[in-house]
Amino acid sequence: MNRIGRKKLWQKLLLLDIICIVLLLGGVSYQKIELQTRETVNTIQEKKKVALTFDDGPHPVYTPEMLDVLKEKNVKATFFLLGEQVEKYPDIVKRMSEEGHLIGNHSYKHEQLSKLSSVQACTQVNRTNELIYSVTGKYPEYLRPPFGDWKDRLDCEVNMIEVLWDVDTLDWSSKNKDKVVNKVVTNVEEGDIILMHDSYESTVSATKEIIDILQKDGYEFVTVDELIME
Repeated sequence: MNRIGRKKLWQKLLLLDIICIVLLLGGVSYQKIELQTRETVNTIQEKKKVALTFDDGPHPVYTPEMLDVLKEKNVKATFFLLGEQVEKYPDIVKRMSEEGHLIGNHSYKHEQLSKLSSVQACTQVNRTNELIYSVTGKYPEYLRPPFGDWKDRLDCEVNMIEVLWDVDTLDWSSKNKDKVVNKVVTNVEEGDIILMHDSYESTVSATKEIIDILQKDGYEFVTVDELIME
């Protein structure tokens, strides 16, 4: 838990202690109430967290549909965008940013960066960073290299945090809602990063079902920075 999280927790506990003391003066058992209230706070703090991430967008049709689902469910996600798609659909990227989703870099043309020269690979990343900045006013801090394949020599040239994944839905291969849902719900664990693509109708439908199932199972959806920075 970070410093801010600890401060908020202790503020809650202090308030609960004050309430318990007041009730104690009224003849109510302080120890019993303190135990119950602390158990409640601990339950809240122990909620399982996972991150939904989407690659290759924005897509002109399915990304807006995905944003509609996330807005309806009050869920924030992380989108790793291709620079060439940002150029084509800046309004979708703007909406994504305005609705509180985290935007990351997925290179410019989805080329395997390790097979490019350092200059070419850096150009793919930096060009996409500039495009995202031109739309959102913020430079992305997180990078998901295509195919999860990164060039170690770029670590000193591109100051970004690499983000891979824990659960790969293979939604691009199956394009089957039920298979995508099953892949997630049978494999996901606390703290996992789930990989999907906002380029298919089946993934939009699957995401809606995944959110419902995992929320009922006690999961909370966060952006990848909230997982990494804890």
